[in-house]
Amino acid sequence: MSAPVLHVRGQVLVGPEEVLSEMWVVDGRVSLTPPAGGEVETVDGWALPGLVDAHCHVGLEAHGAVDDARAEEHALADRDAGALLLRDAGSPLDTSWVHDREDLPRLIRAGRHIARTRRYMRNFAHEIEPEDLVAYVRREARLGDGWVKLVGDWIERDVGDLDVCWPVDVLTEAIAAAHEEGARVTAHCFGEQSLRDFAAAGTDCIEHATGLQDDTIDTFAEQRIAIVPTLVNIENFPAFASSGEAKFPAYAAHMRDLYARRFETVAKAREAGIPVHVGTDAGGQLPHGLVAREVQALTHAGFSTVQAISAATWSAREWLGRPGLVEGESADLVVYRDDPREDLRTLADPHRVVLRGRVMSPSGARG
Repeated sequence: MSAPVLHVRGQVLVGPEEVLSEMWVVDGRVSLTPPAGGEVETVDGWALPGLVDAHCHVGLEAHGAVDDARAEEHALADRDAGALLLRDAGSPLDTSWVHDREDLPRLIRAGRHIARTRRYMRNFAHEIEPEDLVAYVRREARLGDGWVKLVGDWIERDVGDLDVCWPVDVLTEAIAAAHEEGARVTAHCFGEQSLRDFAAAGTDCIEHATGLQDDTIDTFAEQRIAIVPTLVNIENFPAFASSGEAKFPAYAAHMRDLYARRFETVAKAREAGIPVHVGTDAGGQLPHGLVAREVQALTHAGFSTVQAISAATWSAREWLGRPGLVEGESADLVVYRDDPREDLRTLADPHRVVLRGRVMSPSGARG
């Protein structure tokens, strides 16, 4: 049965500088011309393409993988928050079944994290040694949806601080293998040196990227390496520091320094031309449905409201190769009662969520 015709009227924000007064949803797709006839439901407000959470973990919580029912709750919480396109940045649960659910957000899976042995959170990742990295990267590239997720640095007990996980030569070979398989590579990186290594090895993206400095900012900008800062998760750095301070004082001081300059770091990245996209890191420690908070956090790094919105909509969708509000494409959009460009807090209260052309009823689930 075809979806009902929907008339979206008011302000349709199809791009940072392109605004339409109306659009229609016909047979689940965007139409810029009215239908010939039939019953039409009208929704008034400000419409955006479905928001993007470019770093979340459907099917993952602090202890590791959850069951499918709990993973469904994660996805529904994101959907209800208006996040209709998710890039899952690593999960030990096979969530490929989400693709078959028309009521759940579109999902781009990175497979399971790949980490060094005993150098990451338990039950999250494949824990391997460098000689196996290329083989595991090829495997996850084939199992995922065009992305592979590596853990680039973590605390090293012998060092007492963050330290890199992979030799650069092996990392270079592994990233080349991912590219041969048609996948892009991203990596968890907190510290400074891992960013240099991943840039030298040809990575496509970095998660968190708190260790960016002037030299790596220049390199990332030149190579167009994207970052997903996950500022709502970086709020946990002081707690990480406190928990490790007794045994690892250097690590604690390092994490506090990265936290103190987090907004300055992201501001410098944006000013240099590094692509910055919205991601919450929901799933490991944080609940799902926080995309509006992450958009707001970018304004503390000097983003205008339109730039912050773009990092979760227009530019994010272009980066991931997914359409926005384009004639003939699937109607995935969020309608708000007020103009989010005037007050980003509006993003936390969607008036209507439309996924695949259908108005979604709130699920009541929160991850």
